[in-house]
Amino acid sequence: MNALNLSKSKFKRKPINGSTILIAIFFSLFIFISFKFAPKSFLPISPSKTLTLEFPQCSSRTLDQKFLFYAPHSGFSNQLSELRNAIVMAAILNRTLIVPPILDHHAIVLGKCPKFKVTSPPSELRNAVFHYAISLIRNHRQVSFAYVSMADVVDLSSVVSSSLLRVIDFRVFLYLWCGVNADFTCFKDLDIRSSLFDTIWQCGSVLSGFLGSLDRCLFAVEEDCRTTVWTYQENNKDGVLDAFQPDEDLREKRKISYVRRRRDVCKAFGPNSVAELAMVLAFGSLFTAPYKWSELYIDIHEAPKDQRIQSVMEKIKYLPFVPEIISAGKEFAVKTIKAPFLCAQIRLLDGQFKKHQEATFLRLKEKVELLRQKGPLPIPIFVMTDLAESNWSGTYLDELVSSDSVKLHYLKQEDELVLKTAKKVMAAGHSMRFGSVPDKFSKMKDCASLMLPDMLLFLEETICSCASLGFVGTAGSTIAENIELMREFGTC
Repeated sequence: MNALNLSKSKFKRKPINGSTILIAIFFSLFIFISFKFAPKSFLPISPSKTLTLEFPQCSSRTLDQKFLFYAPHSGFSNQLSELRNAIVMAAILNRTLIVPPILDHHAIVLGKCPKFKVTSPPSELRNAVFHYAISLIRNHRQVSFAYVSMADVVDLSSVVSSSLLRVIDFRVFLYLWCGVNADFTCFKDLDIRSSLFDTIWQCGSVLSGFLGSLDRCLFAVEEDCRTTVWTYQENNKDGVLDAFQPDEDLREKRKISYVRRRRDVCKAFGPNSVAELAMVLAFGSLFTAPYKWSELYIDIHEAPKDQRIQSVMEKIKYLPFVPEIISAGKEFAVKTIKAPFLCAQIRLLDGQFKKHQEATFLRLKEKVELLRQKGPLPIPIFVMTDLAESNWSGTYLDELVSSDSVKLHYLKQEDELVLKTAKKVMAAGHSMRFGSVPDKFSKMKDCASLMLPDMLLFLEETICSCASLGFVGTAGSTIAENIELMREFGTC
């Protein structure tokens, strides 16, 4: 007889022991956490269905590689920085990097590492990224554009072709590791009550690390920037305290009991470690930045004793956009602007940049006045800004619009060049050119989304790299930093 159909009399005669209660509590807690952090589009899952504790992906014989998974977040520039760090980590640990999709700027938030205000532990961050990626594949109403891999936009060919790195697209990994049919990439109308949906949901729970590390299957890294700074080849410094620690006021205010330690990534996850045996090594965030004579999370800038890793780090100093984006940006500069021009990257609406509005406009004004004195006029200026044109009134941008000595150029998301570039990028399918991609994935083109990925930012950055009259960027903006890097490496 099914246990769910037991009569009341039989239920009363059978006492509940302590083990049964503990199991019930654990299972309820697991379901609660999974439901809490999964997007609403994935709920509800029928309560009559249980999560099987058999993980076919852990015993799959189709996978002869070991993988590295991580959870990108925040804006594109942060995601690009994380990709560079992930490449280094994968190369050091000799693992195949799972290349994630590009996420919307505000889809996944980490919090503030310097102030120890990280909003989610790594397992929750991984879970949020996994479910958002599935939403992108489904072209669900939660997302505003189509799935596009980082490898579709960022050119990884120089690193991969040199055999310094192995990569696999997240969708291909999902197909192989979760044991789902390749047709899942077309499941716009997938019924959440289906067995396929259950399989993917279970796979996400495992990959997120909600069940913890699974022997020879998954090692879930739970250290984050609050407790750890990852290093490589720092002799006799593994486990030492980092220079940056929470001060006493912060410890008392936030009840912080931990300290930050510097740990060697190879000793923690490389040969002779427990993690090295796992098929998948799953990190949370891999974002880092210099802070108070230290790094927020990863302090690996050179490897003089390891020429292979040193070569990897040299190659990733600059990762260009794919040719389709670069050529489109050059086309706009040559055919639309048609003359030497100035680029202004003005970020006003996000976080700290609201405070720098006056300083940003002052720097631009000084540059424009200098160019006015030199001539010729009008001065072509390409503007990329997060301030909608309807809100330019009362700002220096409004002055420039009405000035006879200046001619402004800018792109919009709905412009033909942006849409045409998105179509070309999707058709090129760069992410499917790396590694061994099953033939079944050719069907992806037959069920392409009506939505297109957003190419505006990448085109704007490329156009700014072509600005021969100079570049004025918003101080502290990672977008401005990337444009400066593109200009340094002669992208245009």
